[in-house]
Amino acid sequence: MAPKLKAQFDAEKVLQDTQSQFEMVQVLDMDGNVVNEDLVPDLSDDELVELMSRMVWTRILDQRSISLNRQGRLGFYAPTAGQEASQLASQFALEQEDFILPGYRDVPQLIWHGLPLTEAFLFSRGHFKGNHMPEGVNALSPQIIIGAQYVQTAGVALGIKKRGKKAVAITYTGDGGSSQGDFYEGINFASAYKAPAIFVIQNNNYAISTPRSKQTAAATLAQKGIAVGIPSIQVDGMDALAVYQATKEARERAINGEGPSLIETMTYRYGPHTMAGDDPTKYRTSDEDSEWEKKDPLVRFRKYLENKGLWSEDKENEVIETAKSEIKAAIKEADNTPKQKVTDLMDIMYEDMPQHLAEQYEIYKEKESK
Repeated sequence: MAPKLKAQFDAEKVLQDTQSQFEMVQVLDMDGNVVNEDLVPDLSDDELVELMSRMVWTRILDQRSISLNRQGRLGFYAPTAGQEASQLASQFALEQEDFILPGYRDVPQLIWHGLPLTEAFLFSRGHFKGNHMPEGVNALSPQIIIGAQYVQTAGVALGIKKRGKKAVAITYTGDGGSSQGDFYEGINFASAYKAPAIFVIQNNNYAISTPRSKQTAAATLAQKGIAVGIPSIQVDGMDALAVYQATKEARERAINGEGPSLIETMTYRYGPHTMAGDDPTKYRTSDEDSEWEKKDPLVRFRKYLENKGLWSEDKENEVIETAKSEIKAAIKEADNTPKQKVTDLMDIMYEDMPQHLAEQYEIYKEKESK
């Protein structure tokens, strides 16, 4: 019998058709020239300068955080250099009422959403005050479990919808996170209930040391949204304007009741996966690093602003000095924060403490008072 479904089972054709839907969206080329006028976002000169300032400030924060980690003054730290456009331009498109559910590399978004830098440092140290969001900062603390934030985002977004609020929940994971079960469960639930969510996959090419090509055969990560009916897009994650515009339009869709969106940002982390012993030289070549450094989001955006007469070396140095000063003050404040006690952890864990722990609590309280 001749096969009747040959066309439907032509995997190569299906893959080609799917891949053609996800050509990477770009606004600025590597030299800071506009290559797509129709997608240039409607940002004022002051807003453009503010976004660049945040990116420069965050690059300095990354450099200082790596140094502080090596000095033993910070605990867990995941470097962010190279991903500033992906992280900060997406956050820049949000409003204060929007809710951020970050992964562990996404502390910069929390800071610019309102988390004090001191608290960010305390989070790195494992201090309970580092997981406390100030009043008015709609966010959860960074998720350590890979992909779990996607399920949480679906729930938060549904809550926003049920309350009738014009806001969104946005979350981030890496390319490796897109292979987790929680990733699929989260996007499927959000799609089924048209929850106002924005799901960002920051494709930095490596899930720790596993290259993207080894952990999925999908031509793009954006296409993973097709199966659950989510409009999806792949953007140049080293291009701040492209990331901003994609996020802004995804937010508009969400608050207009059109449901969630999936954004894959093509980016790169210059440093190790985390400072906990990862050595990227064992799985990445210097040639690869050099190629991505040519696409540096700060260099590209800097050239764009310089061509518009909005940026200068003096302005950048001013931002750098401000960053250094604020980081120095924040780490000093973190150093002066009282160390957490066992009774602190027990206090914040239970509203009604079990009897056996209540007995232990009194023992620790007595020890701590001496």
